[in-house]
Amino acid sequence: MRDTRESRLLLVLLIAIAFALITVDIRGGEDSPVDGARRAAATVFGPIEDGVSTAVDPIGNAVSAIRDSGERHDRLAAMEKENAALKAELGSDDRNRSRVKQLDKMLKTAANGRYGIKGAEVVAIGAAQGFSWTVTIDVGSNDGIKRDMTVLNGDGLVGRVTTVGPNTATVLLANDPDFTVGTRMEATDELGFASGQGDRPLRVELLNGKAKVKKGDRLVTFGSQADKPFVPGVPVGVVSRVDPSGGDLTRTIYVTPYVGFTKLDIVGVVVQAPRQDPRDTVLPDKPKPTPTPTVTVTVTPSAGAPVDGQPQEQ
Repeated sequence: MRDTRESRLLLVLLIAIAFALITVDIRGGEDSPVDGARRAAATVFGPIEDGVSTAVDPIGNAVSAIRDSGERHDRLAAMEKENAALKAELGSDDRNRSRVKQLDKMLKTAANGRYGIKGAEVVAIGAAQGFSWTVTIDVGSNDGIKRDMTVLNGDGLVGRVTTVGPNTATVLLANDPDFTVGTRMEATDELGFASGQGDRPLRVELLNGKAKVKKGDRLVTFGSQADKPFVPGVPVGVVSRVDPSGGDLTRTIYVTPYVGFTKLDIVGVVVQAPRQDPRDTVLPDKPKPTPTPTVTVTVTPSAGAPVDGQPQEQ
């Protein structure tokens, strides 16, 4: 439309009519004379508005989804943080349960052997002492610990105390090459000397070259004079290999120790030896043999087979 005098007059007239209709509509309230026209317009343009709303709603939904996803992300992050805290707490509980189990087992071992022990925790391994297999425990002279005391745990012989400080002590482990302990075979009482070989089984030289020994036999400590450095009856390990007897004065066997030297935690220092040798009472119960299943096969003769070796009549 051209910008002419007539167009301007028409625009002014339309504006005036619009203001007049608005005034009449407001004054009329619910009885407004333009209400019918409004309803007619709603009838005509309502479906069009619904279509446009339907077309635009996905965009609105996407915006809401992005906002909700941010909220969900925050909730997820909070949940992950809470789960991590719970896992850490659970791990701590698992460690505490493991330590309680170790302590209970050690106290049972000490009770069976009538050993008076001082509980301790391994706080360091022996890298500072060179290449020896040693650990540091958190008890020392202030706790009554002295050099050449036996150290054990719930499984058996751990080692002996070598150096003592006011609050800590160094323990030479039984698998160290410089470690030697007198041993006694279960039941047969054959005596020998066990030496450490690092991460390999202990090497035991039996004093009797003709001693009868087999895989699975068990050994305990023989004990030392005045019970230092070793008290008697502490479980050492199980025979895993026997060298053939060659008529020598001694016989060599190899023993898998009961103690896992790479996973030590709770140990006990024997501060009071038993009044009597506990012999084999500290050894764990022998595992029960697994029964071998017996299979019985029953043969059922077929209908046409002969009975008692006699052919059937036709």
